[in-house]
Amino acid sequence: MKLNHSFPLILIVFIFGCNTNRVTQLKDYNTYLSTEFDKTELLSSAQLWTNKLETTPNQFPYLTKRANSYTQLFNATGDIGYLKKAEEDLVKAIEITNGIYASHLKSLAINYISQHRFKEALELLKKAEANGEKLNGTKKMLFDVHLELGNYIAAEAYLKQIKNTSDFDYLIRSAKWEDHNGNLDEAIVTMEKAALIAEASKLKGTMQWSYTNLADFYGHAGEIEKSYRFYLKALKLDPNDAYAKKGIAWILFSHENNSEEALKILDHISTYFNAPDYDLLKAEIAGHINDKKLKSTALASYQKAVENKHYGDMYNTYNIMVYTEDMLLSKQAIEIAMQEVENRPTPQSYDLLAWSYFKNADVEKANAIIEDYVDGATSEPDVLYHIAEIYKAVGKMDKVKALKGELVASLYELGPTMEQKIKQL
Repeated sequence: MKLNHSFPLILIVFIFGCNTNRVTQLKDYNTYLSTEFDKTELLSSAQLWTNKLETTPNQFPYLTKRANSYTQLFNATGDIGYLKKAEEDLVKAIEITNGIYASHLKSLAINYISQHRFKEALELLKKAEANGEKLNGTKKMLFDVHLELGNYIAAEAYLKQIKNTSDFDYLIRSAKWEDHNGNLDEAIVTMEKAALIAEASKLKGTMQWSYTNLADFYGHAGEIEKSYRFYLKALKLDPNDAYAKKGIAWILFSHENNSEEALKILDHISTYFNAPDYDLLKAEIAGHINDKKLKSTALASYQKAVENKHYGDMYNTYNIMVYTEDMLLSKQAIEIAMQEVENRPTPQSYDLLAWSYFKNADVEKANAIIEDYVDGATSEPDVLYHIAEIYKAVGKMDKVKALKGELVASLYELGPTMEQKIKQL
């Protein structure tokens, strides 16, 4: 993500050499590390609709209500099994009703988006659009999916169609669009407006979502204190918000060089929330502190988790990086990257393909992909680093020098494991 700050090269040595200032305080978040998530209520809700379906199996509204309970369970626990159960119920509801309800189509599209099945989600949303029911909401989702698929002209067209600067849904999408275009300052301003609307609505979930997204944006902009405070605001609303806790763990690791405390938070999260990428963060931290045993354990845990066929292509991006960086299986990485380009032909997907070829010692192929599909199309720091390494390999040192300044500015976002690599560009 490109930051709207210029860093003169004279500052590079200073930035690499200085210690970061502490922004976290144990007393702020420690109370949230003793929380125990109780999913009894959500399980009871799902069971209630199951009981009703056993009595009247053709009552499709019960299917959608149970799907909603399963989705909430997935969001709260990270258990992919619940997301797949929700999918089954929604598919069945659509079959029973012959797909006449746009709301059902959109609910299944949301489920597919969570599974990174964006092309299938798009097909459902096209049907919902043709249906015409609550069309504005459908257009909002069409923006989301087109943006994920790299269909930027279509995404912008839908964003213009839903424009309403007093509407929360429009503002959060406008912020995402500005961020996509590298306009981080404008993205923050827009998201701040959305947060004010969320607070006025007093809807807990909407407020919580706004706070964690603002925290992310502030982190990308280097405003770590603000990022931290918004993660805390999210936790005040929901003490079990795993994403907010992970955000604080990243601040401890990347900004404060406190790996031990970061790992403590991640260990706590893993007691109730299970997502494979959390294991990869543990592995990254372990690598930074040279704890080979922990890194090996965390990577093994990740690999075992993603063997679950229910994940499908959800972890393609992570798998590519594991294969290229840790397992040195670049040919397998190329295969996955080609699938990801097919699924989602974005600059980020092409970058992963280029990086896989680069790691397979096919530098010319990697460079051609970067030139054709990636350079100038995104400002994500991890992508810029890949571009810089590939350009260095083919001797484009003027471009590498320009990228190095941006990478130094993005060091917090990239993490301390990248510091030495950026120095060596």
